[in-house]
Amino acid sequence: MIGSEKVIMVVSGAIVLDCENQVLMQKRSDNEQWGFPGGFMDLGESVQATAKREVYEETGLKLEKLELFGIYSGPQYDKTFSNGDQVSLVFIPFICKQYSGELVESNEESLQNKFYSLDKLPENIFKEHKMLIDDLLSKKKRPIIG
Repeated sequence: MIGSEKVIMVVSGAIVLDCENQVLMQKRSDNEQWGFPGGFMDLGESVQATAKREVYEETGLKLEKLELFGIYSGPQYDKTFSNGDQVSLVFIPFICKQYSGELVESNEESLQNKFYSLDKLPENIFKEHKMLIDDLLSKKKRPIIG
């Protein structure tokens, strides 16, 4: 898009849980913050396909069964990128407990990928992902629309 108008962008990802109920966290290479793997939806792609593609690219894991965790939108998810582009994000995370593949510890997009106990999460977590963790810990009924 040409110009400086704010655009809507869809982000999808996954809260991946292992058999011990530990959650997969990714330390991103672009900002060194921790969060759940995910990213922007491509044209012609479903939000489920986006979550699966992004998690695979960032962690090496192939997601199998996805369950909608929630839909997050509103002014609190607006962002201005370093190049000045403004976006209003619609964030659609899924829960996944069934996956295959070997976890890649690091790659071009991830400084580190690691499963953590929910009571021993790393520091420096994305503000938006802290809200997901709060919702996950509060055991609210899903899907959460926020």
